[in-house]
Amino acid sequence: MAGSILGNRVLRKEDPKFLTTGGVYVDDLLDEPALHGALHVTYVRSTVAHGNITSIDTSDAVSMPGIVAVFTGKDLGLEFVPSAYNPAATRTLLATDKVRFVGEPVVAIVSETREEGEDAIDAVIIDYDVLPALIDLEEAMASTTLLYEACGSNVVFDSMVLGLPDNTGDAYFADCEVVAKGRFINQRVAPCPLEVRGAAAAWGKDGRLTQWLSTQHAQGAVAPLAATNGVDPSMVHVKTPDVGGGFGAKIGAYPEELLLGVIAKRVGTPVRWRETRSESMVGLGHGRAQLQYVTIGGKRDGTVTHYQFWAIQDSGSWVDMGTILAPFMTRPMSSGVYAIPNIECRTTSVVTNTTPTVAYRGAGRPEATAAIERAMDIFALEVGMDAVEVRRKNLIPKFLSPHTTVIGQTYDVGDYETSLNKVLEAADYKGWRAKQKAARDSGAAKQIGIGVSVYVEITGGVGNGESAKVEIQDNGHALIYTGTSPHGQGHATSWAMLANEQTGIPIENIELVWGDTDLVPIGTGTMGSRSLQQGGNAVFAVAAELVNKAKSVAARLLEASEEDIVLDKDSGSFHVAGTPAVAKTWAELALAEKQSGGLVHSDVINVSGATFPFGAHVAVVEVDVETGKVTHIAHTACDDAGKVLNPMLLEGQIHGGVAQGAAQALLEEVSYDPDGNPITSNLADYAFISAAELPSVTVVHMETPTPVNLIGAKGIGESGTIGATPAVQSAVVDAVSHFGVKHIDMPTTAEKVWAAIQSAR
Repeated sequence: MAGSILGNRVLRKEDPKFLTTGGVYVDDLLDEPALHGALHVTYVRSTVAHGNITSIDTSDAVSMPGIVAVFTGKDLGLEFVPSAYNPAATRTLLATDKVRFVGEPVVAIVSETREEGEDAIDAVIIDYDVLPALIDLEEAMASTTLLYEACGSNVVFDSMVLGLPDNTGDAYFADCEVVAKGRFINQRVAPCPLEVRGAAAAWGKDGRLTQWLSTQHAQGAVAPLAATNGVDPSMVHVKTPDVGGGFGAKIGAYPEELLLGVIAKRVGTPVRWRETRSESMVGLGHGRAQLQYVTIGGKRDGTVTHYQFWAIQDSGSWVDMGTILAPFMTRPMSSGVYAIPNIECRTTSVVTNTTPTVAYRGAGRPEATAAIERAMDIFALEVGMDAVEVRRKNLIPKFLSPHTTVIGQTYDVGDYETSLNKVLEAADYKGWRAKQKAARDSGAAKQIGIGVSVYVEITGGVGNGESAKVEIQDNGHALIYTGTSPHGQGHATSWAMLANEQTGIPIENIELVWGDTDLVPIGTGTMGSRSLQQGGNAVFAVAAELVNKAKSVAARLLEASEEDIVLDKDSGSFHVAGTPAVAKTWAELALAEKQSGGLVHSDVINVSGATFPFGAHVAVVEVDVETGKVTHIAHTACDDAGKVLNPMLLEGQIHGGVAQGAAQALLEEVSYDPDGNPITSNLADYAFISAAELPSVTVVHMETPTPVNLIGAKGIGESGTIGATPAVQSAVVDAVSHFGVKHIDMPTTAEKVWAAIQSAR
């Protein structure tokens, strides 16, 4: 009998399509019958960061060739809608009274071709009474110029309202022998998915709206689309084709997407929209954007006893998901992997005249890790100890039952010291330290830096469970319906492996159905590294129940007791124990059940809680001290995601995460000028990492299964990003620390590194 498929390196079922014919994305839906004759929507966007709209003149645009209609928010009768996170903040989906960031949509142009719509943009004249632009977080906090007057302040959420104690001030550290302070910038970044946002909308003769979206959560788009279009949610059908990357930014529905149904109804024709790359850079939600103040104190022997963290979160110009990431994701994870007896964490979310911030790979957890890991580094410098030894001294000891931190977060299982030991050995930490010493002793122009991070993150905490349905077809093949949404992770392969493990049906005979709310009405989507431990867990459980159903059918057909029926997974057939010669295949059972609804089982499977992946990273860089140029020359990652389903998929996720994390540490940053104009609005100005800037990543395997779900798996989609960023940043600082440099804010560009060296000298 063949062994289990789980835990084996199985090639991705998805790849042949993507490597040959290619995926089918929203912009490829040219043969969709419902979209024949669709018009194109183009949005005129604000060129002012902050200002009251005094007039909008669309008369010249309306008369241009190919223009069918031009709509303002007032033309469409748009009403003010409140933020879900602070109802005092309200806006219309097309700005009608005020604009709050460069790129905010103000006017919608409907044209016969996309090019005609682009040509008409400049013909729309919008006059503004320009207001001061608030770009700096601390200036926005103190300013009397308000983005939303009804909020009474630009502070739109402060975690002190949660009833936290206020122990700010130096008195908190009175018993500490050593205290170190830092001000860190976890800079604003753009998600940059290869596929920019796109959508299409068509109304059926039955009055039902069908909308195609590039989204991570089709089911989650139904309610806002229904509300915007004034219909019952049952009258909205969302379909998601292939998605070319999301990284968290495609979780929610944006104004440009929500308005398509409204516009399609007004013009009586299906409409489609796709943003340009430049529009995506200013319109698609940004990530990170957190200013951090940390104070860390303890004993001269390296023991940390006190940690204080104030995270000031930039919400951007709308009170969106980014507003709550700091209080509800950064704060609970602020203690990281360390047994610090006294921790205080306060978060403050502030609106500014910039692109709204949303969830971005890791969503609040990378920020928490970056803060505590930088704090450990500056504490190590202060006490004169190796940064690794300071970390080791303060790690939470191994635990295989729940552990609750001082900040109040309960972790499932953890073995942080083992992950640290494994990564140090695999990276040859001692060898690199010897090479670093030799370079310093010789006064070489190129110096070596070694950075270490140890992290824990929270995954699978979004939603209490996930839907799954497994249906056997007449030919014995299986269809899996899942409420999660693949956009590169390998769901088709993983879910087929899980179903195969239970049913014995070959994975090439198992197909995945997702992203269609008529076919899969219940689903929480893909975010927060939840897919395997909730969506996969549901498939695993539902497939097992389907086997039980099949045994009942087989027992009836074989005229035997159900308890005597066994499944031979190698042959994919059911027989009475001890008599394998007389058997029924999956296909025969499906045909037998065809008249009574088919051989199918569906359910929503709940899990008991979130899981807490952990690990350690070692990054090595080379810094040219004469120019400040940084080269990332080695990276070793030990990421413990519990029970591993497919090592190949695991490694792919880690590689991608490390690339994105290193990119933030080294290159990426969304920047604005003092007037709020974006100066990184395309990939010529925004430093986007490529394989040429990255070393090969050494992956160290470690498995500590979680008891939270049937599979024992934890999330892996974001771990690489969380561990890599502080390790790479620390490596850069370490390379020039012998000059007296204690900190360099990200991104650690050549200019910043060179300036830090000169300042220290």
